Amino acid sequence: MELFPVPDVPEIREGDDLAALVSERVDLRPDDVVCVASTVVSKAEGRFADLEAFPAGPRARELAARLSDLTGDEKDPRFAQAVLEESVDLVMDEPFLLTETRFGHVGVNAGIDRSNVPDHDLLLLPKRPSESAERIREGLAADRVIVTDTCGRPFRHGQRGVAIGWAGMSASRDWRGESDRDGRELGVTVESVVDELAAAANLVQGEGADGTPVVVVRGFEWGDHGESDAHFRDVDGDFVRQALREWSYDP
Repeated sequence: MELFPVPDVPEIREGDDLAALVSERVDLRPDDVVCVASTVVSKAEGRFADLEAFPAGPRARELAARLSDLTGDEKDPRFAQAVLEESVDLVMDEPFLLTETRFGHVGVNAGIDRSNVPDHDLLLLPKRPSESAERIREGLAADRVIVTDTCGRPFRHGQRGVAIGWAGMSASRDWRGESDRDGRELGVTVESVVDELAAAANLVQGEGADGTPVVVVRGFEWGDHGESDAHFRDVDGDFVRQALREWSYDP
């Protein structure tokens, strides 16, 4: 398997055809996986916003004031309002805002980006990233597309690439029912392939000012394994989230 960036991708503007931009720059094969950073998907879909569009309500002002006290940095209540409006669940409200987006992803500040947005204050995540992935896929010679983002991980330092949308493939390889080398049947192993490919692509995409938002994965083979589209945990089976509901921050 190899990964390589799509070269010379220009600054993306609202309405740009990402599939056409990719196809003009690289010869794709049907079994390639095209990994596209959510930032350029959001820009093409016009998901820009300014803080003035989010007049702060009482809850946002309360959150911003509390976080300002905890961190010693002034927090804009309009940003807190934007986070609330982009979320369906506030999982944690201190010492940072951890939320669930409308499409199921759990991340800090609803994934709202304030970097590399020259003409606006904010860049919101795509509304429905898997539908975005499908629209891109329809315009490509490749059959598989993943929309990637970066986020932190519980119990570990640092961020890594994750999949927030995908098309043309299942989210996970399901190893349950197969056997290990000693003949023991696997009972719980479900491998999040879209996250693994997103993380690998992120090594090539880079961060900050690298400017390589599209990466092609060539030579990935699914193998003779089951498939699963389970990706974001349901609340009923998410024991960490359930525990956080009973937890309070004590600085």
